Amino acid sequence: MTTSLHQRALVADTHNDLLMAVSARPPERWAGFFRERWLPQLVAGGVNLQVLPVFIDDQYRPEGALRQTLRMIECAHVIAEGNPEHVRLCRDAAEIDAALDAGLIALVLALESMPGLDASVELISTVRRLGVRVASIAHWGRTPLADGSGEDATCSGLTSHGVAALREMERLGVVFDVSHLGASGVAHVLELTTKPLIATHSSARALRDHHRNLTDEQLRAVAATGGVVCVNFFAPFLTEREHEATLDHLLDHIEHVASVAGIDHVGLGPDFIREVMDDLTPPCCEDLQLRGVDTRAAIPGLEGPSGLPMVTEGLLGRGVPEKDVLKILGGNVHRLFAELLV
Repeated sequence: MTTSLHQRALVADTHNDLLMAVSARPPERWAGFFRERWLPQLVAGGVNLQVLPVFIDDQYRPEGALRQTLRMIECAHVIAEGNPEHVRLCRDAAEIDAALDAGLIALVLALESMPGLDASVELISTVRRLGVRVASIAHWGRTPLADGSGEDATCSGLTSHGVAALREMERLGVVFDVSHLGASGVAHVLELTTKPLIATHSSARALRDHHRNLTDEQLRAVAATGGVVCVNFFAPFLTEREHEATLDHLLDHIEHVASVAGIDHVGLGPDFIREVMDDLTPPCCEDLQLRGVDTRAAIPGLEGPSGLPMVTEGLLGRGVPEKDVLKILGGNVHRLFAELLV
């Protein structure tokens, strides 16, 4: 029953940093490396819709951030062009559905924090032309657009450039991602937004009091926009005892988000970074502690996308109805993209 349901489900992963690992290879290896190392995992996990964030390591900031952003976007295009029988890079809901109908994995490009663009809001249009359809405006620290959740003590909202970025994204049909945004920034976005929002990889602060997670008030507010909160699988965001994290911790967060935001507003944003961190070479990953969390900490069996059927099994084991499991696995994200990516 579990296997059958998972195979029938539309499984959407809204945050996998695999572009970091693939783009670290020589360009002539991009398509092949993805096919050899990541495609089998996506297939084993039943992933049908994969959001690919472009995240820029500190080593490229600030001077090389835009160049690396473009390089990673190009990497996504090369992956798709080199594996046309397996994946398709999609720019709108119609292309996503066409890819799914053809039995392909639909890839959607995202920007995480926009360090290559910064205050040059006019470049959002440029990256949209290149295929970007989801974006956030901050990571852990401060950007010219807003403060990340690691700077919550500043109590600052969006800058004037950040407000302009939100308006431009709404105009262009780029989905605004509140994950990583500071609490005051989230509140500011909620005041201003006219479109549904997404949190691509955020868990429940009521269960794990970490600034990267969303409070119940924030969960309800994102849901009120018509948006979706995609639960992060990263062990340090699920429990304080990160090396003892289990599937039950993750299921607790999924069920909590569903109970607070509503079953139509929860999805999966795994943030599988263990293999990425192991795979990359120094200097970017010499220190695997990221502001006090171990980037290698993971739920056993859920170190990568191949373990995703465990989530289906766990939800069914807790008595979650099949129709609700289908929404969590990807139905809600698919609905959101159908509404916004037109």
